[in-house]
Amino acid sequence: MNIEDYNDAEIDPKYLGKLTTNFIKIADNLKETAYQIKKRGFSSYPVFPICKIKQPIGQVLFAMRDLPELEWDYYASFLEEFQQREILDDEGTERFKAAYKNPEEFCCLFVIDEQFTRFVFVPYPEED
Repeated sequence: MNIEDYNDAEIDPKYLGKLTTNFIKIADNLKETAYQIKKRGFSSYPVFPICKIKQPIGQVLFAMRDLPELEWDYYASFLEEFQQREILDDEGTERFKAAYKNPEEFCCLFVIDEQFTRFVFVPYPEED
């Protein structure tokens, strides 16, 4: 599977490559966190905001200052927080739900960066 197959064609493949390289380092932890968000009944739609500067959405999971191999800070959140913060209105929520991919196979990142801010779905690495 190639990350470009699951996302907006407007996203630069080199940029997606950077996201993927960083993502692979903590993918198992993100997958487990998504599972726990669903299992504990917080949401059926786990979302992981990532950015290089402090931002208010979600709770910090992994910070660059603590893990120097990371180029992004990773946060844990879910759809309902995006609704509460009015980042997504009713129409945006419906579009999000329609686009949302199986959280056991894909990680939903909310990328906050100078180049763009949007949801990106990254397939988890296949287990051996």
